[in-house]
Formats: sequence, C-alpha cells, structure tokens
Amino acid sequence: MSWQWRSITTVWVVAVVFAVLIGIFSSAEHRFAWISLALGGSVIVTLVVQLGTRQVVGYVGRVTASIVGSVVILAVATGILSLVDLA
Repeated sequence: MSWQWRSITTVWVVAVVFAVLIGIFSSAEHRFAWISLALGGSVIVTLVVQLGTRQVVGYVGRVTASIVGSVVILAVATGILSLVDLA
C-alpha cells in the first residue's frame, strides 16, 4: 500500500472509531449531534494528516477521498444506529 492510501485510510479508521464510540457512549437523542461532530473531527484529521505529508501533488484528490470516505462511513453508521434505535 502506498503512502497516499495509508494517509487516506488513516482518516477512515478514525471515522470508524468515532462511529463505534458514538454507538457505545451516546444516548439515542444525541447521536445525530455527535455524528456531525465526528464528521467535523474527521475533516480536521484529514487536513492535519494531508498537510503533514508535505506532498503538493494529489493533495485535493487525497483530501476529497478522505472526506468522502468519512461521510460514507458516518452515513452507514447513522443508518445502523437508527435501525438499532427502532428495535
């Protein structure tokens, strides 16, 4: 795996960790607020990781892939947590 994909998947792993922690520790009425905060945290982590690489070439693509992946992960987590709340 190249360093570009490692920098992208690092952010995805952080988004998964956020989603799991939200599922475990938050109450049902506050989950959507925490999910939005997790997305904001994922954006900040993305910028820190990508600026930390000090590579200009492909920056926009790496940031886009990181953020889109985080959005998809958190959207799936929102759907799963919503279904759990219905049960």
